[in-house]
Amino acid sequence: MAQGPRSRAKAPRSCEPTCCRRSVHDAPVSESTGTAPILRAAAWHDGALRQLASVDEVRAAYAAPGTTLWIDVQDPDSPMLAALADCLGLHPLIVEDILERNQRSKIERTGELLHIVAFALAYNGELSHTEIDMVLGQRFLLTAHDPEWRPMEMTRVRRDVATYLSGGADYLLWALVDELVDSYFPVFDRVGDGIEQLQDDVISRPTKWVVERLFQTRRDLLTIRHAISPQREIFNQLTNREEPLIAPERLLYFRDVYDHLIRLTDELDSFRELVSTTLDAYLSTINNNLSDIMKRLTGVTVVLAGIGAVAGIFGMSEAGAALADAERTGFWFITAAIVVAALAAAWVLHRIGWI
Repeated sequence: MAQGPRSRAKAPRSCEPTCCRRSVHDAPVSESTGTAPILRAAAWHDGALRQLASVDEVRAAYAAPGTTLWIDVQDPDSPMLAALADCLGLHPLIVEDILERNQRSKIERTGELLHIVAFALAYNGELSHTEIDMVLGQRFLLTAHDPEWRPMEMTRVRRDVATYLSGGADYLLWALVDELVDSYFPVFDRVGDGIEQLQDDVISRPTKWVVERLFQTRRDLLTIRHAISPQREIFNQLTNREEPLIAPERLLYFRDVYDHLIRLTDELDSFRELVSTTLDAYLSTINNNLSDIMKRLTGVTVVLAGIGAVAGIFGMSEAGAALADAERTGFWFITAAIVVAALAAAWVLHRIGWI
């Protein structure tokens, strides 16, 4: 993706790309995952980046005019969010949405704040998704998420978080969502490879396992659709209406994210069609195999029915005499004729592929 413009402020004198971690000793337990919340924060002020390790430090830094903050909270709980809400002026509905962790992808303006809900996707044999809440203010960006998503490990943030903070909270928001959307492409590549493998398996070995994987893939695609399709509308709104919290020069870069989401949704539609086609091919293959089995059974029936018909006409009352070498030659003639006729029928059916 295109890189955003360089910072309008001078480069930081000294900074670490990762932010400090809040001590979790004796910390309350998060209601969502049962683990202690972790707060990481950074403040940009007067051309320098400062790391923050607690809500009190965030409050003190935010009180200074001209400070831009990034507050990242992992597994947030009610006390921590209540303290941050008091510090940053979060609406109670935003706090409630973050705590519930069951939102759909959306963008919502609440007062002077912009609340964005997005999802991170990962695919390691099975698809997993993680809800991410982002709250954009005039001088801060708050991110709240589960441990599966690690924004501090993102390439851009790890390399130069000061550059994005110095450019404003909206610039940092773009950096995060841009890399978040970029992370979808490897997931799509793995899903696409899995569909191609299923297509091969449907032809070569249409087993129960194949159809189970087909239905699992359909469920994964539905999950991806629920995560990505609403995000397309999010960035469509960001780039096509006036938003005081987004600088005009940033709209071009958010539009780039929107273009990538259009590409992903188009590819998602193609995957869904491929899975449906593959399932149809599986059903056709099963029906063809069943037809082959029925043809073979019919061929065997023809052979045995001929033998049984002749044997029924002449009866088996003379079998004992035949085994005792006391039967006339007519018995052996009929027997030989039955065997020859059966072999001829089997040969003909074999030639036409029925047995």
